[in-house]
Amino acid sequence: WLKGPTYPAPSNSSGSLWLKNQARMVKVKAFELRSKTSKELLKELDEMKSELAQLRVAKVSGGAASKLAKIKIVRKSIARILTVYNQKQKAEARKQYAGKKYLPLDLRPKKTRKIRRALKTEQKYAKPLRTKTR
Repeated sequence: WLKGPTYPAPSNSSGSLWLKNQARMVKVKAFELRSKTSKELLKELDEMKSELAQLRVAKVSGGAASKLAKIKIVRKSIARILTVYNQKQKAEARKQYAGKKYLPLDLRPKKTRKIRRALKTEQKYAKPLRTKTR
């Protein structure tokens, strides 16, 4: 009498099918993407985008629930691929401009507008020639 209500175990047709679908929908890991070249990343991005298009068609035509759940995973995977690709591009740009006099705006430190406009320390404490000769 202490036991709570007993519920029937999920049938194999729905429970195991759900687990199989979850196993197939493996997320793309960022650390795995970092080891790939830019061309490989772009190729994988095209594949993911085409898969997303197919899933959206399936959604409109009344596809299975597993396909609808996969849309989110594919979208997040596309975002991961783009993030890693953009990080690679920025790292290459930083290498290219290392040691140069001018940096592109997106590679400069952001800080705040006030701090960027402020005098540098050597400019702030620089004394005019007249005070130096006294």
